[in-house]
Amino acid sequence: MRTIVATHFVSLDGKVDPTGGDPELHNTEWTFKTVEPVQEAYELKAREQEEAGALLLGRASYQMFAPVWPQMAEFERYNALPKYVVSTTLPEDDLAGDWGETTILRSLDDVARLKETDGDEIQVHGSVSLTRALADAGLIDSYHLLVFPVLLGQGKPLFSDTDKAAQKLRLVEHEAYKNGIQKQVFDVVR
Repeated sequence: MRTIVATHFVSLDGKVDPTGGDPELHNTEWTFKTVEPVQEAYELKAREQEEAGALLLGRASYQMFAPVWPQMAEFERYNALPKYVVSTTLPEDDLAGDWGETTILRSLDDVARLKETDGDEIQVHGSVSLTRALADAGLIDSYHLLVFPVLLGQGKPLFSDTDKAAQKLRLVEHEAYKNGIQKQVFDVVR
């Protein structure tokens, strides 16, 4: 069985997208504008690329990443991995021709079946709505968070407000950096 890891930049008040999900405005610029860069804070991101066996993306994130990531040398390993896009609306004809093997999954049941296969971890990058749906369905095994010392106020929250039972997490790795970023890695307790 494979594990699903949701990896996100998040503000202290739990927001991951200060634009509220507007695809024309979505970006991670807020992360670079709120703190001075400290290279060691991004060690987790480099490690994730080595540990990934596949990428799992929502439609909007796929459509944002697909035209850009294939040309980025720093994502060479991600570019070679299989990609899975969870979407009920994305046509097969709209898949990028230069971003490697990509499969559309039409439901969370399809994601659950993918999780049952053999292989390395499946990582969710961006894809806030997908992360929330996966969490609500009990499909996420681990969260890799870089928490930035800023309160964004507006925007899309990482976690849903669905009325469900509490989900326990176990902190398995953490570090605070001199610029105020905190690395928090949690495993979901089942």
